Amino acid sequence: MTETRKQELARVANLVRQGVLEGVFNAKAGHPGGSLSAAEAMTYLYFEQMRVDPANPKCETRDRFVLSKGHAAPVLYATLAHRGFFPVEELATLRKVGSRLQGHPSMKLCPGVDMSTGSLGQGISAAVGMALGAKHGGSDVMTYTLLGDGELQEGQVWEAAMFAAAKQLDNLVVIVDNNNLQIDGTVEEVNSPYPIGEKFAAFGFDVTEIDGHCYDALEGAFKGIARNGKPTAIILKTTKGRGVSFMENNVNWHGAPPNAEQYEAAMTELKGAAV
Repeated sequence: MTETRKQELARVANLVRQGVLEGVFNAKAGHPGGSLSAAEAMTYLYFEQMRVDPANPKCETRDRFVLSKGHAAPVLYATLAHRGFFPVEELATLRKVGSRLQGHPSMKLCPGVDMSTGSLGQGISAAVGMALGAKHGGSDVMTYTLLGDGELQEGQVWEAAMFAAAKQLDNLVVIVDNNNLQIDGTVEEVNSPYPIGEKFAAFGFDVTEIDGHCYDALEGAFKGIARNGKPTAIILKTTKGRGVSFMENNVNWHGAPPNAEQYEAAMTELKGAAV
């Protein structure tokens, strides 16, 4: 990937982060930490990897994306907005009555959302079903799903993983945002899912573990997906709250909005870091 392209993607990811903060601040609710940690991955998916058309969000030949960690809706909305699915100004309506941007993604309301999600563990199962349907239909559509590391404590995740491998769904890519923090603390303290990569490999996945904030690493992982009869798992090592210094690696920002002073400080920091 050229330096120019990496700078373009970094600029978009910075805008996505600003969009996350815009949403949760105006909503006075939401989940900034795990949204900020996924900004690079979401930017890479929608601006480099996936086949999507904002002018035709229901196009049958589009690639599918399922946000299995549905509470990170702010990063999905911000990415979709900057990709052109709806006006960026709409991000300020997050969680408002009558808004298309509810606290968890709704496929009935928001253009570009392929699956309504919220209950952890269920999104990956929906993604597996989409991948299976594409296989049966002879389609080359790829299905991508983003999970949180705390979400891996749900047994349904592993049922879906076992099924995906058994059905040789090499059109499925499971992405894990491994920022090591969930609502009650570190994932080790709550209920350790480690070693994540080895677990997915044991379930029959091709596994890559990378720095989730590095575009060269993201490109290598996604371009290296092998259609070899195995589903793919990409484990992203990330920082919760990435991009806002006082939110980074701080579990208190899992599900808390910034106040006015914090919002201004965070936006000033992001705008100052813009490339």
